[in-house]
Amino acid sequence: MKKTSTRLADGRELIYYDLRDDSVRDAADRRPLDRTVTTSEIRRDPLLGDSVAIASHRQGRTYHPPADECPLCPSAGDRLSEIPDASYDVVVFENRFPSLAGDSGRCEVVCFTSDHHASFGELTEEQAGLVLEAWTDRTSELSHLPSVEQVFCFENRGAEIGVTLQHPHGQIYAYPFTTPRTALTLRSVAAHKEMTGGENLFDAVLERELAGERVVLEGEHWAAFVPYAAHWPYEVHLYPKRRVPDLLGLDEGARTEFPKVYLELLRRFDRIFDGRDGGEGSAGEPPTPYIAAWHQAPFGALEEFDGVVREDFALHLELFTIRRTSGKLKFLAGSESGMNVFINDVPPERAAQRLREVASS
Repeated sequence: MKKTSTRLADGRELIYYDLRDDSVRDAADRRPLDRTVTTSEIRRDPLLGDSVAIASHRQGRTYHPPADECPLCPSAGDRLSEIPDASYDVVVFENRFPSLAGDSGRCEVVCFTSDHHASFGELTEEQAGLVLEAWTDRTSELSHLPSVEQVFCFENRGAEIGVTLQHPHGQIYAYPFTTPRTALTLRSVAAHKEMTGGENLFDAVLERELAGERVVLEGEHWAAFVPYAAHWPYEVHLYPKRRVPDLLGLDEGARTEFPKVYLELLRRFDRIFDGRDGGEGSAGEPPTPYIAAWHQAPFGALEEFDGVVREDFALHLELFTIRRTSGKLKFLAGSESGMNVFINDVPPERAAQRLREVASS
């Protein structure tokens, strides 16, 4: 992997990640951009104890542009985009309309490929491995910023999720606090550790799932399963078998195997609702919308979680779709949005069975 860092016309950082060591990235951003101005601030809810990012400048962000005006495609001729070069393998750059900025953290965009019409699931294993390297490198770099306590790499795919740019891409949020979801998990880890005299909760969950009926696929270094209490109709958790707190902790074997396992999961998600391949839908069903989210240990102090250290956390990826059956979506209604109590219409055991049945050829 070759890494090349440069600056866009408004001062934002852009980084090329190339498969070839001889790649030259010296194209300049020719757009007449003013310096980026953001109004992001973090407000804490005194009742719930969580934090909300207020970012009014995002109202003016790019919204469903035509393909020939996509800001994530390479620049070509007089059509200038966020990527000055005429081609790229993987690119990461600071978001022009960030939810978090300055003392409130940082937001970055990760472009998985220059092919506007591709998807992550259509990448080669070599390309997917390069994305993993980019995620890992950004986690390392962002963790050293004084305003950053937790790094979150994720992908939103599909208009149903709310994606406004159709080019295959993901994002990285670097939060100035430990997120509420992670804090809740750490409290459960702490309670389990105390109750069992030191047993790790993540290890116990993985051991139980691997011995059960909800395993979707398993490799030498990774295991994917539908969790016992899945919140979403089709939800898969992907764990390295050796517990590590973050992407930086993965060994060479896990890094090498990850692209094959993850690409297989994504392709099965697309086949669930594709009638041509044994799915329950009809041929031509739109690609499955999904969210893919990496959960990593915070880099800040963990004193509030009694007896827990970073190494107690287990890196894992959660992949889920809001589609509950062909042509129907799972909406977060009163119970979910109002009380955070999920109601899942698809039994996790059935979801795991379907994901095994649609193994890609």
